[in-house]
Amino acid sequence: MRSFLMSFFLICITPLVAQSTFTNPIIPGGYPDPSICRVGEDFYIVNSSFEYFPGLPIHHSKDLVNWKLIGYGLHRPSQASGAVNLVDVSENGGIHAPTIRYNKGTFYIVTTNMYSQIDKNKPNKTKSNTNFIITAKTPAGPWCEPHVIEGAPGIDPDLFFDDDGKVYFVGTHNPGDMTSNGIGAIWAQELDLEQWKLVGDRHSLWEGACDKKHTEGPHIYKENGKYYLLVAEGGTSFHHAVMIAASDDVFGPYETGLRNPILTSRHLSKKNWVHSTGHADLVKLADGRWFMVALGKRNDRDGHSNMGRETHLMPVVWEPQIVRWQQVSKTKWEPVSYLFPVVAPETGKVERINPLPFPDKHQYYNDAFHDNFDSENLTPDWSFRRVPQPKTYSLSANKGHLRLYLKPENFQPRKRYSAMGITQKESQFEWEAKMKFTPKKNLEEAGISVYQKDINYINLSVQKIGKEHHLKLTVKEKNKNVSAMTDSAKFPNDKINAYKSIALPNYDGEILLKISSKNGKYSYFFSTDGGADYTKLAETPDNLLLGMMYTGANVGIFATSNGQKSNGYADFDWVSYKGFVKR
Repeated sequence: MRSFLMSFFLICITPLVAQSTFTNPIIPGGYPDPSICRVGEDFYIVNSSFEYFPGLPIHHSKDLVNWKLIGYGLHRPSQASGAVNLVDVSENGGIHAPTIRYNKGTFYIVTTNMYSQIDKNKPNKTKSNTNFIITAKTPAGPWCEPHVIEGAPGIDPDLFFDDDGKVYFVGTHNPGDMTSNGIGAIWAQELDLEQWKLVGDRHSLWEGACDKKHTEGPHIYKENGKYYLLVAEGGTSFHHAVMIAASDDVFGPYETGLRNPILTSRHLSKKNWVHSTGHADLVKLADGRWFMVALGKRNDRDGHSNMGRETHLMPVVWEPQIVRWQQVSKTKWEPVSYLFPVVAPETGKVERINPLPFPDKHQYYNDAFHDNFDSENLTPDWSFRRVPQPKTYSLSANKGHLRLYLKPENFQPRKRYSAMGITQKESQFEWEAKMKFTPKKNLEEAGISVYQKDINYINLSVQKIGKEHHLKLTVKEKNKNVSAMTDSAKFPNDKINAYKSIALPNYDGEILLKISSKNGKYSYFFSTDGGADYTKLAETPDNLLLGMMYTGANVGIFATSNGQKSNGYADFDWVSYKGFVKR
């Protein structure tokens, strides 16, 4: 079985489309809020990771279309267990909208941790966001411990390195108050990188172009001696958009380009193949060309996608645009213009099929993943919901297997339960695992999972109920009272019922479990004879996980003792993921 799967894995690395074009998204799956930088011939992208650990995934490319996950900015528990807290962070909290930059031999990532702890003494009040910076000599790491920037409100920070050596921290604030957390306006202040402190006066730069609502995600660039401020505007759903303004001075005033928004899908039907496009970053190539990366949601079904917001690539050209007219005499007015970026100049939107940035390169797509756990360390593909507890897993306890230890915690808000997964990259897929599990105590449970949140998941598992072993399908949909940005801790997940459960009278401790998503349905299979014969347990609509789109779905494995102390564990011989490309 292992050899077959490995052969399949190798075979699946094939050109995605005709060799003169590439297909969006360039990084499929839940990788939103992309930020990009170039160093020589190398490109690097960092994305939001929210409550997941390791956090701040970093991809590398030589050609802008083939990307490899090379590591994480937050890869040690010490980085995420102090001022930056990913231990008991709220779902949809955690790491938001990072920026990656390079300057004089050092890589920088600046971002926000939204812990969102509820203060019981102050209803509807939360702790302040934490803005911090980490550095490294190579993007693959290691990255340093976080430098918290005190007195920096808001979210989605940016770092701008000017030609004169000065460095500026750029963030968001509530309009009218540059010291308050919030969004709607952009501020900037000089940053002392030796002391990791803000210095000098703070300046409010801009409140956006069209909506002047939800203005966030700022990036400053300098081109042809002019400063450009790029922002996201309009929220994260169908009205999401990218706006830009220009100035002769880093602190403004910034003048709005009349073609704003420079990227959006708000004018398109919700039936368009991708929507909610926004939150972008620009990169200049060595030959002078420009490209933009931005997030967008695939419209797989009724405007929704289990992959959440993904990273897309568009070409950019610069054209002169008038920002205003100025009077030069009593009878004469002249236009004031700047060069502004024009995104996707042929169509003005994110296209699925696009010309290759480098004609001598080809795009390859591999949506097969197989892990037989023969390595000493986990591959970068794996992540946990929050910083895992000590002794959550082992690759040495049973060589050639991943041992996942049972913990009392289950899928519940702010809990560090024993679950780990990889990013789902296509709506149609198969996720399979071979598990060895002999539960000793009543209610001990382990299996495979598809999950988006603490309160939004599907588990296919083996559980001991009394003296019998049962195969159990658990379906937990999003609570109707919980929105994408609501603290789900207000809605305890303590009433979970099995969708279907059957006894396994001849269970000998070894089982194959499989979840398949095809043709608008999830199907659930198991085999107790080594895979010679599979039995279908149940079938459900595949929209069970589509309600919470703020982040993408993961496929994974889990183990729990359901509230009791346990020395139990589940051994996974291998796992296999296969996606079916519909792009």
